[in-house]
Amino acid sequence: MEFSVHSADKRTLNNWLRSTTLPQGQVTRAKIILALDQGWTPTAVAEAQQVSAKSVHKWRNRYLEAGIDGLYDQSRSGRPTKITKKIVKRVLDLTTQYVPEEATQWSVELMAKHAQITTWQVRQIWKAADLKPHRLKTFKISNDPDFADKVIDIVGLYMNPPANSMVLCVDEKTQIQALDRTQPGLPLSEGKVGSRTHDYKRHGTTCLYAAFSVLTGRVIGKMTNRTRSKEFLSFMKKVDRSTPKDKDLHVILDNHSAHKTAEVKAWLQNKPRIHFHFTPTSSSWLNAVEGWFAQLERRSLYRGVFSSVPELNEEIKRYIGVHNRETAKPFKWTKDAKSILAAVERAKDALPN
Repeated sequence: MEFSVHSADKRTLNNWLRSTTLPQGQVTRAKIILALDQGWTPTAVAEAQQVSAKSVHKWRNRYLEAGIDGLYDQSRSGRPTKITKKIVKRVLDLTTQYVPEEATQWSVELMAKHAQITTWQVRQIWKAADLKPHRLKTFKISNDPDFADKVIDIVGLYMNPPANSMVLCVDEKTQIQALDRTQPGLPLSEGKVGSRTHDYKRHGTTCLYAAFSVLTGRVIGKMTNRTRSKEFLSFMKKVDRSTPKDKDLHVILDNHSAHKTAEVKAWLQNKPRIHFHFTPTSSSWLNAVEGWFAQLERRSLYRGVFSSVPELNEEIKRYIGVHNRETAKPFKWTKDAKSILAAVERAKDALPN
């Protein structure tokens, strides 16, 4: 599993390194976590910090379980500190109903100060209640009036596709930058992660249209300079040519205005085998091609160095070819429409009035 540290946690850990009052053990833990984030192996970190590999794994696991709070010393053995129901209620009320003046979220130290208890007690109460104030997730609830009908339609295509048909998830990935580094990077070596300069040179952008097959996981792609209706229609004609003529095409796509122009509608009238299914507004998570875009970014583009747009385009073409030959696999949607709609309703009910 890839190990990464949240940007806010990195700032805290770097502050630990500059502290002159923290215990040395706590500073060492910060060095361990930051080194793991940079890609060091546990063995290399253990050697650099002169600790055992077991200790490295211990603090790695503690961070994964509890974030920064997991890097503090836990209570020593002996008579356990008593945590009364009154203390628990006070901590839970403060955590869920109030924001501290000193910060935008509670930390163990702040809660211990305000609740007038020990940091160990705070950790135990938060752990029992599965509260993690240091973490924050993003969300967006669609206001599409046809949200339910569209979810049922699209999930139905994923879980029970029509006979003699193909389900394709289509979208465009815009403004892919051809980035070149200002200096050559340093290679990976034993005990040392690879590195590159933080600054870069821009050499233009490209756009990628992709059609992801739910049945096979294979991708049809086309690079363009822009994402107007003209480019979208050109891509759909390529999709039409690249798929068996005896199969219906059910195309899942978003509500981009370029997908609904008069030219596109006129072309569709002459293509009765092609059916468009639009996702609800603000619901890109329903389109399976988004997962493939993330894979492309992670495996091909993030570490890529490109001195021109044509070079970037060739790399994207190469990756699509390798994906289709080596890693493509059927897409499986596991949550039915009823569960999704129920979860959305719970989220709406939880929103403040």
